[in-house]
Amino acid sequence: MRINKLNLSNFRNYHNINIKFNDKMNIFVGDNAQGKTNILESIVILALTKSHRVVNNPNIIMFGKNSCKLECSVKKDKLVSKLEVLLSDNDMKKLFINKTLIRKVSDYISYLNVIVFAPDDLEIVKGSPNVRRNLLNIELSQISKVYLNTYNEFNKILKTRNEYLKILYNNGISDKNYLDVITEKLIEKSVIIYQKRKEFIDLINENINNYFNYITGEDNLKIEYINNIDINDYNVEEIKTKYYEKLRKNYNREIQIGMTLYGPHRDDFVFKYKDTDLKIYGSQGQQKLAILCLKLSEVPIFKKITNYYPVLLLDDIFSELDLKKRNKLLKLINEFDIQSIVTTTDLKNINKKSIEDAFVYEVKNANIIRK
Repeated sequence: MRINKLNLSNFRNYHNINIKFNDKMNIFVGDNAQGKTNILESIVILALTKSHRVVNNPNIIMFGKNSCKLECSVKKDKLVSKLEVLLSDNDMKKLFINKTLIRKVSDYISYLNVIVFAPDDLEIVKGSPNVRRNLLNIELSQISKVYLNTYNEFNKILKTRNEYLKILYNNGISDKNYLDVITEKLIEKSVIIYQKRKEFIDLINENINNYFNYITGEDNLKIEYINNIDINDYNVEEIKTKYYEKLRKNYNREIQIGMTLYGPHRDDFVFKYKDTDLKIYGSQGQQKLAILCLKLSEVPIFKKITNYYPVLLLDDIFSELDLKKRNKLLKLINEFDIQSIVTTTDLKNINKKSIEDAFVYEVKNANIIRK
């Protein structure tokens, strides 16, 4: 999977730009606040239909304009698809594939798969469980239509169940037959979500320590999946039995609170380094490198499941890496048959051999010039 061209109109600080990408590495170099990260953000929106940085469209559209357009051509083997996203200041969004309007986001996702590493990703270690669940949902939705559709259905059922729990509490209704029906549907969807997440994390653990060891020389990093219904084997019967039992025991508590307290919407995972929680005992440098190795570990998973490598987006990747780690990272990226798009403030102390085939662009005042 490769991006051939990117066209942006009235997006952030770019009035109108056209970029042609290299099939391998592309590096955007420039001072801060010149627009480097905006390039990566536009690609994320074209892949996922939303930004990884902000929520509302007005923050994305160029000041003084009421809409913006993002376009790219994506090549998979010999097949080329043109993706287009139109955003307006009234928060309207239109998606197109090869000029055809796509009405459902689930029909659009996966035409362009991306893995993003950004400075704010430190929150994956330091932030709330919601940040980590969101990461799982984004990555799994790109590689599995089953997961994407199941997760959307789960959220609708969860909302219905929470609303009915409030009705039971406010009206004092003793008949809970309808709640049982909703709960059965919720558990049915939860089984798929639990299994897909566990499989994904197991696949990450096949590589994350190898990459961490290669870049840092340190050892014993893994991800530990945490659920709140005490699942061990993640087979269908165990998940159903333990989930039913957990909800049965907490029936009165859930009615009083008006909320479903157990399930995949309360999942979490932790980074374990030498069997200690990296959030508590790790340095910021170790935490950042652990997240980077997590993202790198996703690359072969995408390839295995979709048959295509994703596009790797690395924002300000070198800021906290010493010379040795920078060059090891570049060597590792080059070993993948992958397209990467990297931003940095400079290329000092970079092994020139590592970037000899790269396209290097200078970014200054929203102007992009290939060097």
